[in-house]
Amino acid sequence: MLIAIRDYISHRGACSLAEISMHFKTSPDAMRGMLSHWVRKGIITTENSGCGKGCVSCSPEQLELYRWCQNKNQFIPVCNLS
Repeated sequence: MLIAIRDYISHRGACSLAEISMHFKTSPDAMRGMLSHWVRKGIITTENSGCGKGCVSCSPEQLELYRWCQNKNQFIPVCNLS
């Protein structure tokens, strides 16, 4: 599932926790734990955004964004064959 999440975010570029959770039919808390794996590896970054209205009616899952890091290496080498 981690690979599928990585591929989904790389395809979309950036998406909210709510979108990712809905796509994979997983709770936001469980998805946050899985996303932390890719954040630790520097593959994706997380940021909090606001709608700018100041109404505080948006759920936290809608404001938590995950963004693909295009300048980072996508894959970590498993072994060196040379």
